[in-house]
Amino acid sequence: KTEYNLVRRCTSAHEVWKLLILTHEGTEQVKNAKLALLNRDYELFKMQPNESIKNLYNRLLDITNGFLGLGKVFGHDELVRKLLGCLNDEWEPKVTAIEE
Repeated sequence: KTEYNLVRRCTSAHEVWKLLILTHEGTEQVKNAKLALLNRDYELFKMQPNESIKNLYNRLLDITNGFLGLGKVFGHDELVRKLLGCLNDEWEPKVTAIEE
């Protein structure tokens, strides 16, 4: 109902499409702000004390899914490197074994 009220005065399908994109995705300025926040989160991503691998992985997925929604895709190798690189010291022997 809300979307209907939003587009009801549009006179063409193209107008409806542009309005819905703007409403759901935001302006370029909004997208750039979201990308900046996601970049910061990605760059500062580290394993928290006593955090499980499952929670760590889910946090990384949340960040990368945010990027995906804005058109940036990460390769599998890049995500594996990021995940291995942010593990704390107790995981170092396992990370070394995986990397070799």
